[in-house]
Amino acid sequence: MTKATPIPKSQNAGVWIDHRKAQIVGLTADGETIRVILSNVQQHPERGGDSPMKGPYEAQQVPADDRRQRALTGELNAYYDAVIVALRDYERLLIFGPGEAKGQLHARLTETRQGSRVAAIETADQMTDRQIVAKVRAYWG
Repeated sequence: MTKATPIPKSQNAGVWIDHRKAQIVGLTADGETIRVILSNVQQHPERGGDSPMKGPYEAQQVPADDRRQRALTGELNAYYDAVIVALRDYERLLIFGPGEAKGQLHARLTETRQGSRVAAIETADQMTDRQIVAKVRAYWG
């Protein structure tokens, strides 16, 4: 019986992330790989319709804030887990993006005992695909 040889974790990657999408740029000896992961997270679920609901059943028609928050947290955790799976073959990570998602991803990596792979966390505004690749290349340059 032959034993499968694991792929060595030697590549570096950068991930630009917000609550809507993550763009992963992996640097390899042959160049770079780019992968986009979209989330299905609805940040602020709201009531449907044009006018506020009225009547004795309004409380039953609108989910409680804590229930909405639990649903949002669950959706975000599933999104971050998908990103973490996509990052599994990279040894060192640069995480950057405009909002809270970068810190939340780092927290999720730490929860799964992978936080030591993070080399840096940086704030960055919205960027084009080329700007994201250039930033990752410059960081790991």
